[in-house]
Amino acid sequence: MPQRTFTSDFKRFFGRGLAILLPSIVTLWLLWQAFAFVFTNVALPINRVIRLTVIEVVEFVPEPQRPGWYDVTAEQVTARAALRAGQSQPVLEPAEIEHRLRREQFKTFWEGHWYLEGAGLFIAILLIYLAGLLLSNFVGRQVYTRVEKLIARIPGFKQVYPHVKQLVDLILGDKKMAFSEVVLVEYPSKDIWTIGFLTGESIRSIDDSAGERVQSVFIPTSPTPFTGFTINVPKTKIRQLDMSVEEALRFVITAGVLTPGAASPAHLPRTEGGAPGPLPEGGPSEGSETDSGPDSGPGRENRRETA
Repeated sequence: MPQRTFTSDFKRFFGRGLAILLPSIVTLWLLWQAFAFVFTNVALPINRVIRLTVIEVVEFVPEPQRPGWYDVTAEQVTARAALRAGQSQPVLEPAEIEHRLRREQFKTFWEGHWYLEGAGLFIAILLIYLAGLLLSNFVGRQVYTRVEKLIARIPGFKQVYPHVKQLVDLILGDKKMAFSEVVLVEYPSKDIWTIGFLTGESIRSIDDSAGERVQSVFIPTSPTPFTGFTINVPKTKIRQLDMSVEEALRFVITAGVLTPGAASPAHLPRTEGGAPGPLPEGGPSEGSETDSGPDSGPGRENRRETA
């Protein structure tokens, strides 16, 4: 047994700690980046619009009832004009300087109250909800479909939009994934078995060329299963697996490191009729427990029944 050293223990425990903490850290980082993106690109612009609107509305409020941040003195306007002149900036009218000072004062007041900073985010969420509510009825869907067809004709936009829409629909859409059944196919050559997702019936011309019914199977690739490819396999050569889509995706993403479970009759390939299919030609590998050792041979089944 090799002698344990500080270096080996450090590497082992550091790797173990990294494996435990890294998924949580990466998840929190992704959520924070998503929040920062929405806040910077959606909430802050909405906040600017709200502040400009409030300034225009307060102008019609009687002077005694106006908030403190709205007041701008003549001394402030004169000082700002002198500052701009000293910096060789364009000369502005006093009314424009007064308006800019008022905006700056209101922004300072706004940023000093954290709950006001969240107003833009709240309004963004509310607008998204209302958009989904309006587009969920028949009239809204018809209008959205026509607008979508119109903007999809814009050069450059039409090359990107369909792919982004498919990705968003896959993640957030109401429709289920195109595949809901995990299958096993002998691909890319004999005695090599590959997990795939049954997507449906193939093209009629392919059926005619093959001389039998052919089905489409999506073959995922590791570690990004949604970047796989589609093959066409005769229906009689497709074997159903007693495995959920989530288990198959986990198996593919981890390159087989995380397996749904040990081999058992429930996990054996099944034929089209639902019965367990035969093992690949050649049987179990040589030297395995099934063909050697004290538990092998005809007496093995009898010992199991006795136990």
